[in-house]
Amino acid sequence: MTTPPAQSLPAVRAATSDDREQVLRLLSASLGWVPNDLFAAFFAWKHEQNPAGSSPAWVALGDDAEIIGFRTFLRWGLEGPGGVTVAAVRAVDTATHPDHQGRGIFRLLTNHALDELRAEGADLVFNTPNDRSRPGYLSMGWSVVGALAPSVRPTSPAGFARMVRSRVPADRWSAPSRAGVPATEVLTGPVVEALLASQAPPRGLRTRRTLAHLRWRYGFDALHYRAVALGSDPAEGLAIFRIRRRGAATEAALCEVMVPAGNTRAAVALARAVVASSKADYVIRLGGPRIDGAGFIRLPGQGPVLTRRSVPEVDGGLGVLRSGWDLDLGDVELF
Repeated sequence: MTTPPAQSLPAVRAATSDDREQVLRLLSASLGWVPNDLFAAFFAWKHEQNPAGSSPAWVALGDDAEIIGFRTFLRWGLEGPGGVTVAAVRAVDTATHPDHQGRGIFRLLTNHALDELRAEGADLVFNTPNDRSRPGYLSMGWSVVGALAPSVRPTSPAGFARMVRSRVPADRWSAPSRAGVPATEVLTGPVVEALLASQAPPRGLRTRRTLAHLRWRYGFDALHYRAVALGSDPAEGLAIFRIRRRGAATEAALCEVMVPAGNTRAAVALARAVVASSKADYVIRLGGPRIDGAGFIRLPGQGPVLTRRSVPEVDGGLGVLRSGWDLDLGDVELF
């Protein structure tokens, strides 16, 4: 029996705006995206409207020049102790057409992208791959940082029971809610900039928050992000959350709690306000002590697994990586 000839690797080039329709069809075929106006708007918000810059992206081409693979990285600014800033990107939205899987297109696109990201000066790639895709990243030089442990606060015994039964992925889209106010109504002007300036210095690598970043991150209308403030002045403290379904349960994802440095009472009060106003079965957030003042209980050994890779072959002087990471749920719950 003769061995069939090996298939050659496809050509790779940078993606352009003219590729949008084909890319969306590919994401539909590979990742289950729905090729409608909502997903097109979501793609544009995520990859074109980001104030950190549009997402660098590449495509792999089949024999007749159709797009059979797609790989993109979301730009994401990080900051660390001592005023360190890191030019980071996040590995997101990679897809290979089902008819061409098993040909090494994922690896080809990723390695090609890393070469170009290195040339443009990116310091770090990070992401939270699922259990199926993580081995592929580890084989290409990624390392596991660790699980980002969630903390939960059931709002009632019935809510706790529904939470326990709903061990499935959360819905992508939010449920409408009247809790608090739309986040975009408060994420404006010098008041929020004053709150950001009053934040405690980072304990590890965290998202570099600016007013522009927050307005983009929580400004996509279909996601219905909500906000609660302490009193009438958002500068005293602000929490951002959204309501979504997870199986039979209604979940409030507490994405951000921003308070002036050292004001733990304000942080507890904001978390309690989300619990009281959300009308969800439970509230979920990242991190925190084993049990905190608002009644959140940490769930070790669960949550997304954070991985990273320094883009240069050496660590690039990123000694800040040894100080750990300080991410909120808003940094990971949608990406």
